[in-house]
Amino acid sequence: MYEKKLSVVVPVYFNEGSLPKLFDELLALEQKLFERSVALELIFVDDGSKDGSLTRLLEFKALRPDVKLIKLTRNFGAVHCSKTGFKFVTGDAFMIVAADLQDPPSLLVEMVDRWLAGSKFVICERLTRQDPLLSKVYSKIYYRLLRIFVLRDFPIGGYDMALMDKAFLPHLINSSKSVFTPILAYWLGYTPEVIKYHRAAREHGKSRWTFSKKVNALLDVFLGFSISPIRAISAVGALVSLGSFLYGISVVVGAILGHVPVQGFPTIVALITFLQGLMILMLGVIGEYLWRIFDETNRRPETVIEEVF
Repeated sequence: MYEKKLSVVVPVYFNEGSLPKLFDELLALEQKLFERSVALELIFVDDGSKDGSLTRLLEFKALRPDVKLIKLTRNFGAVHCSKTGFKFVTGDAFMIVAADLQDPPSLLVEMVDRWLAGSKFVICERLTRQDPLLSKVYSKIYYRLLRIFVLRDFPIGGYDMALMDKAFLPHLINSSKSVFTPILAYWLGYTPEVIKYHRAAREHGKSRWTFSKKVNALLDVFLGFSISPIRAISAVGALVSLGSFLYGISVVVGAILGHVPVQGFPTIVALITFLQGLMILMLGVIGEYLWRIFDETNRRPETVIEEVF
């Protein structure tokens, strides 16, 4: 007799090569959960894969009919894909497991033990990561900025794997389309239990987490959780105004003293181009905020489900 249920959401996007091993690991973990009187609910969301991922998922469902399989019409992104999976969660706790196996599913048992002991929020913090150099550099910069401007106590190495009590579910499902859900889960304020691990190298396929997607995620995090960009604009505007005022005083004083040279064209051009560039930059930041407001109010669906198996 099961006393608790754990729902595992697996976003799938071009993961044909790693899925068979993932299935085996999840089934092996299910036996360990059974020993703890915890049932396992598996929810796979195909995020518009164009390889054989869906075929693999259907084969797995044929072996285990209670698996929930959701197919999206196209690729909407990992965050939106995961939120779609959350809508099908019925467990007492839930979590996301990456289909690429870089975050080991074996950590799940220890996470469940801590949840059963009373923790509502258990995260796995990365100590090291076997990723390409550019990805490592981006991650360091990203998490450093995140700790400075958004969440000062956010894990230094970041996290993706997190077991959350069902109390998190309504907050994540009802969140804005542009809100990065891992950051929102941490922002909610539940004290996390932290498990540290070393992220393995990717063995199957290649990462679809492109540089443009990383930049979009960074913008969503900083514009969705921090007022710092707007305040930075105000601060720069104040500094430029102060500098312009002081420059104006120096021009007046120079004119009174008769020290104003005739050759002033380069200075004027430099000031105009600098100020125009600054205004365009400021308008761009404001436009990013306005776009997110528009995107949230135009009632466009976050994802579109083609079929539920």
